[in-house]
Amino acid sequence: MPALNRVQLIGNLGKDPESKFTPTGKKVAHFSIAVNNRWKGKDGESKEYTEWVNVEAWGRLGEICQQYLKKGSLVYIEGRLKTDKYEDKGETKYFTKVVALTMQMLDRKPSEEPVMTVEEEAADYEA
Repeated sequence: MPALNRVQLIGNLGKDPESKFTPTGKKVAHFSIAVNNRWKGKDGESKEYTEWVNVEAWGRLGEICQQYLKKGSLVYIEGRLKTDKYEDKGETKYFTKVVALTMQMLDRKPSEEPVMTVEEEAADYEA
């Protein structure tokens, strides 16, 4: 039976990515992104809800996230859901995160203005 585990998110980083190495020497970066949802209520008033999503990026992608992303960065993340479990004071707890497969930075650079605006007058052409 076919299965699909794919997540696509656009949001802002809540804090700078934190990297660490596993005991086998693989690099992993962890960060969270805030995904905002806005709507108008029945009373016509604007409402907003923020969903916080934990993300981890492995290997080269993790290095790129660590190098280029910072708190507040707007990013597109595509990945898969993964749930880990751990024991806390004898109680089993579950932790769901997104394992990033693709990341695209969506922030505009401050210098990203139109390179050149050319205004031309209408040319006189003979038909």
